[in-house]
Amino acid sequence: MKLPSESELLRVFIGESDKRGGRPLYQVIVEEARRRGMAGATVLRGTLGFGVHSRIHTSKVLRLSEDLPMVIEIVDTPERIEAFLPDLDKLVEEGMITIEKVRVLAYRHGEKGKG
Repeated sequence: MKLPSESELLRVFIGESDKRGGRPLYQVIVEEARRRGMAGATVLRGTLGFGVHSRIHTSKVLRLSEDLPMVIEIVDTPERIEAFLPDLDKLVEEGMITIEKVRVLAYRHGEKGKG
């Protein structure tokens, strides 16, 4: 797959404890993106953050949280991102979804066993 240099970055901010069908929501989102043939997805686990309720979520030992911030990032064409939004909106009951324009400089992989 080749990405155009002018693509979009979709970010989904949720909590680690968010679930859909008994499974982690971040996993459900990534698997749906893969099923759709999107360029790729990455899940990042935050160590500190707060959201709409202004409740601090942290990984500090003295304040253990079971609901650390999670960010799913997906870069793809604007058309594929737009097509994903209605289903994503149904999945994310609490959190934030953002989109921004990005310039893709490289999107490549090396061949296995080469070199």
